[in-house]
Amino acid sequence: MVKQHVVKKTRSSNKRGKGAPYLFLAPFLIVFSVFMIFPILYALVISFSRWQGGSLTWAGLYQYSSILSDSFFWQSLGNILLILVIQVPIMLLLSVMFASMLNSSRLRFRSFFQLGFFLPILIDTTAYSLTFSFIFAQHGLLNQTLSLLGIGAIPWLTSMFWSKIAVMIAMTWHWTGYNVVILLGGLQSVPPEIYEAARVDGAGPIRQWFSMTIPMLRPLLVLEFILSTIGTLQLFTEPYILTAGGPDNSSLTPVLYLYQVGFQQFHFGYASALAYVLALIIAIFSFFQLRFTRGGSVA
Repeated sequence: MVKQHVVKKTRSSNKRGKGAPYLFLAPFLIVFSVFMIFPILYALVISFSRWQGGSLTWAGLYQYSSILSDSFFWQSLGNILLILVIQVPIMLLLSVMFASMLNSSRLRFRSFFQLGFFLPILIDTTAYSLTFSFIFAQHGLLNQTLSLLGIGAIPWLTSMFWSKIAVMIAMTWHWTGYNVVILLGGLQSVPPEIYEAARVDGAGPIRQWFSMTIPMLRPLLVLEFILSTIGTLQLFTEPYILTAGGPDNSSLTPVLYLYQVGFQQFHFGYASALAYVLALIIAIFSFFQLRFTRGGSVA
């Protein structure tokens, strides 16, 4: 009897022990379900519905079919793809160059320069966008400096061409340091003996950079390229504060257009459909990037 009682007690304690992890996870799972899973699923339902008389009415694929003929959405997608093709490669190239310079043993005060590249990451997106809006203003700091150099003022925020350039400059300033920190960590994990052996074999700094540094950083570069692509396709704060999507929708982005449709025009069903189409586009981009780069493998 005593033995059976001990066995039952052991089994009950084991059951309680197995359930303990779920009790600890329960608060997170509840909050995650309420504020993440439920809104995502509800947005999916809304994307197939229309508001009528304060209630949802099933509309099928009407919202999604409307996107095919929405010139504003396709214009915003074209704007963001142009920024993606120009800004992301320039930012990654600068990141590799700066990371290589910061990794050099000949550089003095390396900690100071590393901190300088890291500081922009700590600045809030809204704060630095507001700062750049003052810098790029018609009589802002940048145009005042250009005037002192004898160069005419540039309509950074009122020109269809220069508005995109202004957004790209602001993004590059803020996010280059983020990529530099990641690449610098990868470079510092490379044994210096590899570069010493290459130097003995007659490889100069440029040859080492192209034949050794870039291939060894390829997995990190692929990761940064995918993250930068996702972040660019979700671009909102910079164009919203700098140009409000103008002039003439020249800097309008899909997320900014989604915001205008949902929170200014109150077409939540259509905004939800736009969100899911954008998520699908991001997933397709990420898939093909991984496919063509073979997941960042060096071989």
